Amino acid sequence: MDRALLVLYGSQTGTAQDTAEQIGRQAQRRRMRVRVEAFDSYNVAGLISESLVVFVCSTTGQGDPPDNMKNFWRFLFRKSLPAGSLCRLDCAVLGLGDSSYPKFNFVAKKLSKRLLQLGANALLPVGLADDQHDLGADAVIDPWLKAFWEKALALYPLPAGQSLIKDEEPLPPRYAFHFLDNIMNESSCRVNAQEDSGPPSSTHPFSARVVFNHRVTSPSHFQDVRHIEFDISGSNIEFTAGDVVMIRPCNAQEDVDEFCQLLRLDPQSQFTLQPTDTSTAAVPSRLPQPCSVRHLVECFLDIAAVPRRSFFELLATFATNELEREKLAEFSSAQGQDELHAYCNRPRRTALEVLADFPHTTAELKVDYLLDLYPEIQPRSFSIASSRLAHPNRIQILLAVVRYRTRMQKPRRGLCSSWLASLDPSQGDVYVPLWVKKGSLKFPRDRDTPVIMVGPGTGVAPFRSALQERISQGRTANVLFFGCRSESKDFYCRSEWEEMEKAGQLILSTAFSRDQEDKIYVQHRVREQAKLLWDLIANKNAFFYIAGNAKQMPTGVCDALKEAFQTEGGVSDSEAQEMLDALEKSGRFQSETWT
Repeated sequence: MDRALLVLYGSQTGTAQDTAEQIGRQAQRRRMRVRVEAFDSYNVAGLISESLVVFVCSTTGQGDPPDNMKNFWRFLFRKSLPAGSLCRLDCAVLGLGDSSYPKFNFVAKKLSKRLLQLGANALLPVGLADDQHDLGADAVIDPWLKAFWEKALALYPLPAGQSLIKDEEPLPPRYAFHFLDNIMNESSCRVNAQEDSGPPSSTHPFSARVVFNHRVTSPSHFQDVRHIEFDISGSNIEFTAGDVVMIRPCNAQEDVDEFCQLLRLDPQSQFTLQPTDTSTAAVPSRLPQPCSVRHLVECFLDIAAVPRRSFFELLATFATNELEREKLAEFSSAQGQDELHAYCNRPRRTALEVLADFPHTTAELKVDYLLDLYPEIQPRSFSIASSRLAHPNRIQILLAVVRYRTRMQKPRRGLCSSWLASLDPSQGDVYVPLWVKKGSLKFPRDRDTPVIMVGPGTGVAPFRSALQERISQGRTANVLFFGCRSESKDFYCRSEWEEMEKAGQLILSTAFSRDQEDKIYVQHRVREQAKLLWDLIANKNAFFYIAGNAKQMPTGVCDALKEAFQTEGGVSDSEAQEMLDALEKSGRFQSETWT
């Protein structure tokens, strides 16, 4: 019997990849041959000859598959695929989602249904992990994996005379480090030159010069928000309103130095990487060969992230100090997840800070395990806040710098926002590797179609791009609802909106929540403009957009819009909901929200 497991993952932020790799390690401990691959790295035509596959997938945007799953997705949903083509396949689907989004685990549900249509045998119901659970996704993942292994081992039992590899025994690393005697010129991620003539991508980003980096909030305001412009001359980058720019940040210099000190690594030393097993993926394409330790730590290893449970599982296998081993084993166990959340997730303790808390174990760490222990730094996406028609060869963004306090002594900082905010072009040329991808917001092609945009805070960014584009094309049927805390402190792009308003190119409605005793939000202004909105939507086929924080705002705006349908259109509550659903289905209601 071929005891082989394939684990395929679709991951946008790295969480699904981490879970897939966890399943891969569990398979190794059960003496199975295992491959762990991204969906789009796998030749999907080979699926008909696989016997056991676990699919791990997240959901992005408005129910879309992650970027590294899109080709697989298109192939699997071809109508020409025969109904019984996967009849030899035993499989299981695990979805990683967030129930605060309307399309909760949509991709996993749809994938599971499609696999069954193609004749696959599901070993257990689709797992629907939820980030909103008090214990996070593990609250679903742990029992789901327990059930999966019971089924899988019943079908593919351990060979006679073999037992499981114990949890405390380290598995072999995926890569071996080979250090070089000669130190060559050190590579840096700050300038990452374009290697081909195609449009920039995650593997070949364009190195864009920072033109300016201005703070746009009052110095007395608690939130630092930046307006940053990048020069993309000669990049072959094209984009339209609603698209996003992807930026992969670097670790702070002080963190890089501390990491190298803790692990007694020379940042100048150079090494090459080699896979230790034929089933291991090739060396990550973003790492040059040879590579310096500084480049690896600064540009690749996500040392400033809050570590996942898998980090503690691997760390525990190195522990020789009894106290540290017991604590790491507790954090790795299903029963210890409350403790782990209290120690790590709630105070937002970083992986670097964890190493400092476990000095004996850190001293035992072997460099070969660095790529098993630390995930790759993931790119961040920002709505483009400018139009090529108004600002040729430029991309602009609005960036809220993430900084907050927990019980940790040092303030918590967002990796990408802090890095970008620190770049000062007045001190000399600075460059940021970036690329562009299509966003979820699509604006109407017809020049007479009105657009209604609700964008509080930095949610206004894609609408600034849309307004610049539309006004350059002579489209003046534009309505913008903008909200912030205070008119004098965080009213982004005020002069631009007022100029557009004076020129008859924009109807502007503002909500400043803290400038009076009763808090006023954008949903209150939407309610006040019920007559205008009904006329534009019911009589002029207007498109309606929401962008911003996914907490209460989108629900509040939708409720206010449904009230407008009821008061101005004379429809019932259920009919108003049907109208909103119909608008969404036709693409005339779109939202881009984030938590």
